Amino acid sequence: MIKLTLHTERRLAERKIALAWVEAAVIAADWTEADPDQALTRSFKAIVEFGGRVLRVVHRPDGADILVVTAYFDRGAKR
Repeated sequence: MIKLTLHTERRLAERKIALAWVEAAVIAADWTEADPDQALTRSFKAIVEFGGRVLRVVHRPDGADILVVTAYFDRGAKR
């Protein structure tokens, strides 16, 4: 199950990011990388419905769940 922090819920609403896009990035990322500062994962997914812009979702395991820390469209994302 994918869980969101309060910060993430607020940012998704502000940035008009659909929860389905976040779930797609976590479940079927185009690519992933480790976050250099913490035990987090960055998952990247091009969102066709949003002009192909790349969504970055930062998350970590939380028991059997996945906790999403933040999500935003990353203008500089490069594979």
